[in-house]
Amino acid sequence: MTFPELAAPTSQPHSEQYHVLPLPPLDPGAPQSWMVSVADAKYHWYDLVAGFPETPDIRDPIGRYQRRMQFELEALATKHHLFFAVIRPRVRFDIKGAIQWGFFSLKLTLPLLLGADEARESITIELKVPFAATMKKPTVMLTPNFVTLNWGGLIEAFSIHDILQNYAHALKIPSKVVYVGQTRDDDARLSKGRLPALQKLHAQHSEHFDTLLLVQQLDVQVSCADGDPAEAPQYADPLAADALQGERMDVVEAALIHYFEGAATRNHEQRTLRAARLGAVQAGQNLAQFTIDLQYPELGRYNYLCSGQVDSARRHLLSCYIADGQAKVAPMPLPPQTKTAKG
Repeated sequence: MTFPELAAPTSQPHSEQYHVLPLPPLDPGAPQSWMVSVADAKYHWYDLVAGFPETPDIRDPIGRYQRRMQFELEALATKHHLFFAVIRPRVRFDIKGAIQWGFFSLKLTLPLLLGADEARESITIELKVPFAATMKKPTVMLTPNFVTLNWGGLIEAFSIHDILQNYAHALKIPSKVVYVGQTRDDDARLSKGRLPALQKLHAQHSEHFDTLLLVQQLDVQVSCADGDPAEAPQYADPLAADALQGERMDVVEAALIHYFEGAATRNHEQRTLRAARLGAVQAGQNLAQFTIDLQYPELGRYNYLCSGQVDSARRHLLSCYIADGQAKVAPMPLPPQTKTAKG
């Protein structure tokens, strides 16, 4: 079997090049401690852009969905966001199966094919009539990847993963992180399915798994006796502020690679470049330690993550520091959940 996407250029994204603008000279000052949390997160179905697909037809609801996703991924190329490549067992709508409606309701049961062996499953969802609808019950059309709901004045399109993420079901389907990277890339290869590392992963897993991108905007709160360097006059310039944000994301990315992938998953050259970069950032920022708190309440049924070396959990709380150019990471016990008072 051949995979034509493997012929793409082998240049590396920002996080593997570390080609960044020099930061303004600055005394590292007092030690810094960072608290890193998720400000925003969203899944994108990478398989829809992998393999050099044809340009979507925007006259079609599914084509508009796919083009909108491409636009969103293209916009990320200018931002210092992180992404996880996440694989889940292959799932499709069963276009030969029966679509069933509940009596006198908008409960809709959709047939599914789960896994490489295409085991038959189903999911029942309850629809809500959208504002622009001119029909009380939509016409339903299935493709293997999408369901469209024609409400007369409006046609909605949802991927199979939109449905599984946002509606309750009893299917036990793990979300496994297989790669950690950054969205910043002058060539916007993420949106074109041309990032070499993801091409290789897609070639390895596409027969049995779906590949999704979990894109995350992270918030870094700095504790320092001198204040947050981002508020210093030296970083009022947008280019300097962007470079500082890039430094911080390089550090966080390195820690998450260590946690989800392992310490030696990249090649020797990449590890050497990363060690030099982390050592320079640690010294320049006087970074003593940082904590990463990953939790995704807005991601519905897809809020649990695992990897080859990390158990599945809906929250990952990590204590981190840099030593000898390496990110040292240790899971922290989760604080007890607060019980809500019964009224």
